[in-house]
Amino acid sequence: QVQLVESGGGLVQAGGSLRLSCVASGRTFTIYNMAWFRQAPGKERELVASIWSSGNVAYADSVKGRFTISRENTKDTVYLQMNNLKPEDTAVYYCRSVVYGAEEYWGPGTQVTVSS
Repeated sequence: QVQLVESGGGLVQAGGSLRLSCVASGRTFTIYNMAWFRQAPGKERELVASIWSSGNVAYADSVKGRFTISRENTKDTVYLQMNNLKPEDTAVYYCRSVVYGAEEYWGPGTQVTVSS
């Protein structure tokens, strides 16, 4: 199994930046994809950014050019650098990992609030 813990959320003004971290523990060598999702009140959870063990990345159109996903393998950590934040980025942000065998693991989430 894999355990995930997110951190770095908070309250920021529009135009500001935050960096989210997701630390994985457990059978981390089985992970081949990690991603950030978000869920705003009354909305479905949506994919924000994803990174594969190959290093390939993908982003939702709404965050392209503003958010950057990266990883630090030695620390089993994935980051989400969020710049030029907008009020519509307000949501709970979740880290998800997918391991070989297609099992998914989720963190408890971290709140990001962007004020206008």
